[in-house]
Amino acid sequence: MRHDALIVGGSFAGLSAAMQLARARRNVCVVDAGAPRNRFAAQSHGFFGQDGVPPLKMIADARDKLLAYPTVRFVQASVAAASVDDAGGFAATLDNGEQLSAHKLLLAFGVQDGLPDIPGVRERWGTSVLHCPYCHGYEFGGRRLGLLFAGALPPDHALLIAEWGPVTFFLNGSDTLDAEVRAKLLARGVTIEPGRVAGLEGPGTDLAAVRLDDGRRVPIDALYVVPRTRPASPLGEQLGCAFDEGPLGPVLRVDAMKMTTVPGVYAAGDAAMAFTNATLASADGLTAGVSLHRSLVFGG
Repeated sequence: MRHDALIVGGSFAGLSAAMQLARARRNVCVVDAGAPRNRFAAQSHGFFGQDGVPPLKMIADARDKLLAYPTVRFVQASVAAASVDDAGGFAATLDNGEQLSAHKLLLAFGVQDGLPDIPGVRERWGTSVLHCPYCHGYEFGGRRLGLLFAGALPPDHALLIAEWGPVTFFLNGSDTLDAEVRAKLLARGVTIEPGRVAGLEGPGTDLAAVRLDDGRRVPIDALYVVPRTRPASPLGEQLGCAFDEGPLGPVLRVDAMKMTTVPGVYAAGDAAMAFTNATLASADGLTAGVSLHRSLVFGG
């Protein structure tokens, strides 16, 4: 069967796009590997009407509602390869060997976070090592917060984190703060720690302290990091899509209608946005789904 649309990625962006196409009575196939970016978080916050709901439950509920539409198919797999076929549509090969084809293709596979190579970071990611203060800052409000310096991070980001509690800014051996930024941080009450971070300490996934390479321990309850990101799938490169360099990593280049530089290939969600969260990804998917449907009707 040749689908109207093949959507690679079944999280917030992909499912939102699929819902628009399903409601337009189009045949849609969603392929998803079951590893959404926010799977490490116990709860999702700030999403309209869903504050505090586990992200995996949000995704499962959305999938169930989507599958109530008779023109939708869901496949638990990864897309290993995709290309333009002889009919001007797209052919895809899944990691289980299945072959799929569609008139249009939507890339909603998200990104992977490149976490700093510091002992204790990875096992606490999404629990006490955090990315977005708007998503998880409230739960740590008034407690001891840390921010780990990274090259892509604006130095004054610590001023934002300070909205939620007292902040220690770990420069991790870097000393690139200019005098003006340093003065602003100190005026806001931010503690600047120049030492290199050797590891994180605390029971289980909780954080109790940041250990420095000189042996000192700085008591911290939550540490914010801003990791570099990379596309979670190589399909964009395979298809010849152009990328732009975003503030945290490469993002698929799309126009206002969410089409990439390859005709018929659309992209939405974290892989196609410079600034990301679940609400933005869902809205981006809605836009892409409507745009893709319009291209099926009007051409392009």
